[in-house]
Amino acid sequence: MPFVDAATATRKSYDAIVVGSGAGGGQMAYSLSMSGARVLMLEAGRKYDPLLETPMFQTPEMAPLRGSGTPEKPFGFYDATVDGGWQVPGEPYVQASTDPAKRFEWWRARMLGGRTNHWGRISLRNGPYDFKPRSRDGLGFDWPIAYQDMAPYYDKVEMLIGIYGTNEGLENTPDSPAGVLMPPPKPIVSDLLIKKYSGKLGIPTIACHRAVLTQRMDWENLPAKLHPGNPSAQAIIADDMKRRSACIWSTPCGRGCSIRANYQSTTVHLPPALATGRLDIVTDAMAAEVTIAKDGRASGVRFVDKRSGTSMQVSGRVIVLAASACETVRILLNSTSPLFPQGVANSNGKVGKYLMDTVGSDMAAQIPALENLPPLNEEGATGGAMYVPWWNYKAHKAGALGFPRGYHIEFFGGKRMPEAFHFAGSEWLTGGSYGSALKADMRRYYGSMVYFSGRGEMIPNEQSFCEIDPHVKDRWGIPVLRFHWQWSEHETRQAAHMQKTFAELVDAMGGRLQKPAEKDGAKAISPGGSIIHEVGGAMMGDDPQTSVVNKWCQAWDVKNLFVADGSPLPSNADKNPTLTIMANAWRVADHILDRMQRKEL
Repeated sequence: MPFVDAATATRKSYDAIVVGSGAGGGQMAYSLSMSGARVLMLEAGRKYDPLLETPMFQTPEMAPLRGSGTPEKPFGFYDATVDGGWQVPGEPYVQASTDPAKRFEWWRARMLGGRTNHWGRISLRNGPYDFKPRSRDGLGFDWPIAYQDMAPYYDKVEMLIGIYGTNEGLENTPDSPAGVLMPPPKPIVSDLLIKKYSGKLGIPTIACHRAVLTQRMDWENLPAKLHPGNPSAQAIIADDMKRRSACIWSTPCGRGCSIRANYQSTTVHLPPALATGRLDIVTDAMAAEVTIAKDGRASGVRFVDKRSGTSMQVSGRVIVLAASACETVRILLNSTSPLFPQGVANSNGKVGKYLMDTVGSDMAAQIPALENLPPLNEEGATGGAMYVPWWNYKAHKAGALGFPRGYHIEFFGGKRMPEAFHFAGSEWLTGGSYGSALKADMRRYYGSMVYFSGRGEMIPNEQSFCEIDPHVKDRWGIPVLRFHWQWSEHETRQAAHMQKTFAELVDAMGGRLQKPAEKDGAKAISPGGSIIHEVGGAMMGDDPQTSVVNKWCQAWDVKNLFVADGSPLPSNADKNPTLTIMANAWRVADHILDRMQRKEL
């Protein structure tokens, strides 16, 4: 496999250098290499192979602390993030304020495939409203493209990676073309109970869309739809699809997947891209800056080889930054030169501005109707088989809610493999029982808990941004980011509404809340960065005075520099952003290829 060392990469010239190997970088490298371009991928983390490293079939009692989270592994011992987290040794970042409400916590995954190894795999399309939010309510920014521009790429990404779900014909929750989605898994008991009572409240509960294979891929028909007129690419992806197995519902997706049943860049994008022979990958390559030639074009990328600590440089016709939203911003701002003293692509001072995360609020409840159920195998779709899409568009239009943007609801419950968190803090139910009484209580309550998470849209504001700290550098000598953060009343009121909705659902089911619903939205809302959905910082737009890149995610200031992660997104809809990042990266890749063929890049 063409993993190369740093020194080898410096001796070659590439059509494109892609910084980052996650959703945007993986999709970009796949699309370019499958169409004939020679690509170098730079990844700051170590090489990671989920086929060999995923802890399949390992149960909680086989892990320290029964698999519970620790500061080093906040999502549990088995989580696929082998290196990374909100704090990475030797790679600090700075908070501009000591006020907890104004802190932004930055999650990084230092490994091949980035966050795609860890994520929840919820794959929701932005709807038509989500591309033109300012036109609807006068807040934030419109995208310079419409849903119709992105829809063909949503189709292709869904066919490539494999998405289960259903078409429901709901407002601003787009359907996929016939034959694109795989059938969803069967709901578990708690899902069906929530669906029953949410329906009585006028709240729709439908099959979630997740990047997990519920059946084998259609390797006979999909390749021609993905790569029309490209028999070489069709043969490669057909062969690769044959090697992916349908999910056997045995291991939580957050661990990774050694049978390649769920989407990770390392299991879906990179294997076929490597099979072309046109992709080289350098791991442990910490990108420091984009280098600029005297004519103002991007000439390459300077990076630090983490193995040796040596600064090196690679060259290419096109540079694509897909290092994750904030890391891309850091690279752009650190890329200073006589032509760009404020950082490349930052002549208007907009790089780093309008950072957004998803609005989050959570609730736990116990449902007596789920007590003492017979033993059930409810491992199922660990990220959720069902969810609640936003349903209150008419109330928004009427101005009846007090906040302008919506949210969706994720929920889970059931009798999954017992872990420590199932029983920790159960005194509110048991009254502090112990001995035989505690065992009886655990049997009674196990499987009767349900957990709700609201995930909503943040409107970009001028108080939420990141910049280069003038004093602090990481262990590689690269200046680090300093974060400024502020939720507005738009978001805090939305979080309070989430709590109210959760409480109404629990009450309808005859349940009881672990904690009372929080009426103060400022207390109900999750901290900035904690949902790990940050986007923005290199916004796309139609005006070079107010945006960083154009509708093709091409820097206004440097025509052969592109961004392909979450940084160019002008808004952060209530839909999880990963699917949109991939669809946009494929769209941008097609534009780059067209410009290359016309000798314009």
